[in-house]
Amino acid sequence: QVQLVESGGGLVQAGGSLRLSCAVSGSIFSINYMGWYRQAPGKQRELVALISSGGSTNYVDSVKGRFTISRDNAKNTVYLQMNSLKSEDTAVYYCNAFVVPNNYWGQGTQVTVSS
Repeated sequence: QVQLVESGGGLVQAGGSLRLSCAVSGSIFSINYMGWYRQAPGKQRELVALISSGGSTNYVDSVKGRFTISRDNAKNTVYLQMNSLKSEDTAVYYCNAFVVPNNYWGQGTQVTVSS
């Protein structure tokens, strides 16, 4: 079992920055991947960024060069640094942990970017 708690969302103007945090507890050593997903109103949930247990990262094309996923193993926390935010980044952002064969989700945090 893995528990995830997100924080750091809020309202920001276009061009601004936010950092999301995901506090991880439980069977953290069994986690294969950690990721951030987002879901905008009326749209499907999409993968934003992924970090493997080995530290390799992947990003959806729309955020490459603007967002950075990272982790602090000492704090059991995964971060999503979001820079140069755009109105289309507005969504509920969810932290995800993949432990074969299960997916675990946080409760989500709202990010709203005003233009």
